[in-house]
Amino acid sequence: MYETEFWQLIDETRDAADGDPDDQAEALVERLVQLTPDDVIDFARLFEARFQRAYRTELWGAAYLLLDGASDDTFDYFRCWLIGQGREVYEGAVHEPDALAELVPDFDDEEDGEAEDLGYAADEAYEQLTGLPLPELGLEQPDGPEGEPFDFDDPAVMAKRFPLLWERFGE
Repeated sequence: MYETEFWQLIDETRDAADGDPDDQAEALVERLVQLTPDDVIDFARLFEARFQRAYRTELWGAAYLLLDGASDDTFDYFRCWLIGQGREVYEGAVHEPDALAELVPDFDDEEDGEAEDLGYAADEAYEQLTGLPLPELGLEQPDGPEGEPFDFDDPAVMAKRFPLLWERFGE
């Protein structure tokens, strides 16, 4: 599976689910079980690589503002959600997290920002196809987020780093 096919599956399932992350995860599993087990593994590798690429302190700070707080697990679910938004939103946010203010103008912290089940779609599809758990993907896990840490609870720091997000979601 190529990256273009990966993003096409993400876009098609998001559209089919009308943007609902839980419905998108179900639609994604339904689409993945139509592929070969090797294609599902390829999809899982592409997903995991993007998940790890988004493991950045700056993006965590943006998620913290959007969601009014973000624990380790919440940030994991946020990164799954971010991938589920498609290539344009994902790439824009990874490049410039403050751009999320414009990339997701209708963001609702009650409905958006968490998509845990998207992170398990490939695992579920592979198990349905083979009866076995998804094999190890062979990707090195980072020790921590990329970038220098900063105080997410300091309003002055957050307003300076994320002026657009702060205007919409700050105190």
